Amino acid sequence: MSGQKYDLAGDRAARPASLTIRLVLVAGFGGMLALMAVAGADSLLVLKRVREQNDRITQDYLRRDRALNSIRSALYLSGTYVRDYLLDPDSTAAEAHRDRLKKLRGQTDPAIQAYAGSLRPEEAAPFSDLTQELTTYWRVLDPVFQWNAPQRHERGYVFLTEQVFPHRAKLLEISDLIGAVNERQLSVGNRSSTELLENFRRRLALMLGITLGIGLLLAVASVLYILRLEKDAFLRYREIVEAREALESLSARLVEAQEQERRSLSRELHDGVGQAMSALLVDIGNADAAAPASSPELKRRLDSMKKLAEESLRVVRNMSLLLRPSMLDDFGLVPALHWQAREVGRRTAMRVEVSADEAAGELPDGHKTCVYRLAQEALENCSRHSGARLVKILVRQEPHRLLVVVQDDGIGFDAARVRGLGLIGMEERVRHLGGTFQVESEPGRGTLLKVELPLAGAGAGILQPAS
Repeated sequence: MSGQKYDLAGDRAARPASLTIRLVLVAGFGGMLALMAVAGADSLLVLKRVREQNDRITQDYLRRDRALNSIRSALYLSGTYVRDYLLDPDSTAAEAHRDRLKKLRGQTDPAIQAYAGSLRPEEAAPFSDLTQELTTYWRVLDPVFQWNAPQRHERGYVFLTEQVFPHRAKLLEISDLIGAVNERQLSVGNRSSTELLENFRRRLALMLGITLGIGLLLAVASVLYILRLEKDAFLRYREIVEAREALESLSARLVEAQEQERRSLSRELHDGVGQAMSALLVDIGNADAAAPASSPELKRRLDSMKKLAEESLRVVRNMSLLLRPSMLDDFGLVPALHWQAREVGRRTAMRVEVSADEAAGELPDGHKTCVYRLAQEALENCSRHSGARLVKILVRQEPHRLLVVVQDDGIGFDAARVRGLGLIGMEERVRHLGGTFQVESEPGRGTLLKVELPLAGAGAGILQPAS
């Protein structure tokens, strides 16, 4: 697989830039959060100020309005009490009206003082006119309290129309003027609150715009950074895939070279050294036949040489068979598996049963070698580690696959944790041929090795299901 190579040196050089980007992102997000916090705090402060200002304006307006209403009410009632006092023929009732009028005058003064406590500059002139006119009004009423009944009856109507009513109307006019000023102040306060809210709205819009701008920049920077990381990760992944494929290819070539070397060594041992040892045995036999009977020492030495040559020949043949049995190439897979089973049974206490389709002998050379090495490695593991008494080897041909199963009744192991070099080597062989490799084992329950090799092309056309 060809592709762009990952630049490790460039990756190292890019680390300071990545650190800078991280710092910028942290600073940007921190600044955005700080702006949001400042905007939130400012909003709370502005809303608090608006609420306090509205409360203050409303309370001030209500207090002043209550004072003015009290003054107006006193003026209206004073006119009524004066009229009743002057026009009532009953002296006792008139005295009662006079007492109520005096009491009303005493209640008016606190209202004037209360209003004077919150007086604004623009209200000073009309309020001064009001107090002076009110003083004049009460002074005009003072002589009336000394009149007797005939005087009240004789002068009362004229006094009301010429003195009381005009002064009262002027007082009410002045109080209405002050009330209008008070209402204007309320409007001014409301406009002030409105301006404050408008300033707050503009400031909040500015904060929101800045925050959104920073957020947009951070989003773009984050997306670009993530895309860069994704590209780097993809390049790393491709490097890993290429390295893995290269390792698998190298492993396959090494296995193939190993098999070729084993085949060559096996042939050399069998054909070269084996034949030489066989010739040596023949020569020793001839020498033994030609030796005189009168030389027992010579015959003894020739017998010793013959035994040594026979043992050496046996060792050479065993080495040749262990490297690669010639029957695997000469007779096929099934005889080689049976021979391997007999050899293992002879050397160990295990009983090995082989069940194989005869047509498996027509497998491609790579498949035959793979199956034989799997069985060889599995039997070696069983003899060394499992303590098994029975091992079953199944080789079964199916329409598009070759199934190989090796099962033992040994002590088993934890297949999820234990992964030796032997299993790894077997799996690499199987994967190189496009097959699947599966190991099922639990402590105390033996081990099941299952391999499936695909049969395609010529191999699939040659093999037929066994009857």
